[in-house]
Amino acid sequence: MKFVLSTSFSTVSHLTELAPVADTHGWHAMSFSDHVVNPETIRTPYPYTEDGTRRWQAFTDWPDPWVMIGALAAITDNLRFTNNVFVLPMRNPYLVAKAISTAAILSNNRITPAFGVGWSKDEFELMGQDFHTRGKRADEMIEVMRLLWSGEMVSYQGNHYQFEPMEMNPAPTAPVPIWIGGISEPAMRRAARVADGWVSDLQTSAEILESISRITQWRKEYGRDQQPFEVMATPSDAWDVDGYKRLQDGGVTHIMTMPWPFYHGSSDKLEHKIDAIKRFSDDVISRCQD
Repeated sequence: MKFVLSTSFSTVSHLTELAPVADTHGWHAMSFSDHVVNPETIRTPYPYTEDGTRRWQAFTDWPDPWVMIGALAAITDNLRFTNNVFVLPMRNPYLVAKAISTAAILSNNRITPAFGVGWSKDEFELMGQDFHTRGKRADEMIEVMRLLWSGEMVSYQGNHYQFEPMEMNPAPTAPVPIWIGGISEPAMRRAARVADGWVSDLQTSAEILESISRITQWRKEYGRDQQPFEVMATPSDAWDVDGYKRLQDGGVTHIMTMPWPFYHGSSDKLEHKIDAIKRFSDDVISRCQD
């Protein structure tokens, strides 16, 4: 089992202090959430709470993931970087491909982009992207980016994106694995059809295992069940070694968690976060790697 440090809602100035600690204390990766802006009032209900309200307060830090990853890659040696999740179809595919390929070069390929199609129509409109075609465009965007990451002269003719032969460099020197996040049926089918892994939302262990079962069946239908596949889960009811190992037995490969609430409650003090990263490594990570 591998452990991923969630940085959601974290103060950006803390991250350059936390990443080297995670890097030297057994953490596999660090993950970043994604919002470009946070409207005071939203017209689209947040889909992951019962009442549609957001899980964060106004003025929460939301750093650009790829800028942040580039900075942290320069001060770490082994830590990988991923997302939970990056809203792909809210962007231009060429700019995303360029940012990710640059991050891959700077980090020596220590990145695993995790994409979702998003929920906030407000942000899509601000970014000038069509909210209603986001799923189909995301599928094409992944195809486009994989072509561009080859570093070769490539062309593409899709329904939403078309271009004549061109190349994009620097190209990653190793294949870029792609995860898909989301708990809707279209999201999980997309993970089964085109991705190298799936990212859950905050779910119970039973819900996570049921989702894995469904994705496994779809991967068989798509003829992809013999290919490697990873699962990054955030269980709402498993916080110890036994709980994590039960999820591992069911197909979970990565646990994403934020350890400081376990030890220091709602504290946002940097010293508490550093302490929690170290203590969780001793208490849990080392025992899950025996």
